[in-house]
Amino acid sequence: MGVRCDSLGRVALLAVLAEAAREVARRARGYRVVVGQVGTMEVQRVIAAVETAARREGLIAPGYAEEHALYHAILEALHGVGRGQLALGNLLRTVALRFSIVRGPRWEEDEREWIAVALYGSIGQPVKGNEHEVIGLGVNHL
Repeated sequence: MGVRCDSLGRVALLAVLAEAAREVARRARGYRVVVGQVGTMEVQRVIAAVETAARREGLIAPGYAEEHALYHAILEALHGVGRGQLALGNLLRTVALRFSIVRGPRWEEDEREWIAVALYGSIGQPVKGNEHEVIGLGVNHL
């Protein structure tokens, strides 16, 4: 099966879904990819895990502008995971998520830098067996 790695969002989704995210990162020329995971009942912990990974790997520069762009990409992805709601524990929901963060052009021809966050995993009651799959994608310009 051939899969193209020619857009920011596509690379983010492929990286978060792939068993071998390093292979996706290798094929995605012009894009920088970071992957990680988080499990929690708190939205703030999802945000913190993604921001920490981005900073640790040098994906965003220190300062307000790039941190703010990353924050909005995370929130947009969380809206997909939470079906429009940014609430977990206070609604008795928990998540187990893989995440990918991708920096690069939106398309191959684009000269501007963008950032994308993809989240994939499960959400449900804090009781094993009642969770279901979810996915979210957020994209923002830097």
